[in-house]
Amino acid sequence: MAPFFALAASALLGSVSAAVEQVKTWGRINWVSLKEGQKLAKEQGKPAMIVFHKPWCRACKALRPRFANSREIEQMSNDFVMISVEDDEVPKSADLSPDGAYIPRILFLDAEGNVMKHVVNKGSEGFKYYYYETDSIVDSMKNVLKQTGGGRSLKNMMPPKPVSKKN
Repeated sequence: MAPFFALAASALLGSVSAAVEQVKTWGRINWVSLKEGQKLAKEQGKPAMIVFHKPWCRACKALRPRFANSREIEQMSNDFVMISVEDDEVPKSADLSPDGAYIPRILFLDAEGNVMKHVVNKGSEGFKYYYYETDSIVDSMKNVLKQTGGGRSLKNMMPPKPVSKKN
């Protein structure tokens, strides 16, 4: 009987572990920690996107599947260092909480690690870095890529320039 309980406990804990990892990752994107992400952004000369979230947060739970299912976000994530910050990983830094420590909160950093405070969700009232729809996240990502000169994915998403016809 003991091996049965051990097997059941192992299966249950494995399922919980996988579920926790899925919550943390928000889709098929290469996520890194804050410390690693800040280092990689400087090394690679890429902007970074930081998603602050918690597993118990209703707004985070609502945003996560939209975020995870967005092909545009997934494609553009290749031009960013994608940083996931959850629970106790959230630093007590005023720079990373420009208008409060609410969640979910999405901030963008330039390649030097500076918070791009002017990149906000234009559709959000009151909480500038609160994103509830993927369209507004995509708009901010495009804005960051234009400002930082990055964006292979942005170039791939633009419609081709019309060819002028000579008469």
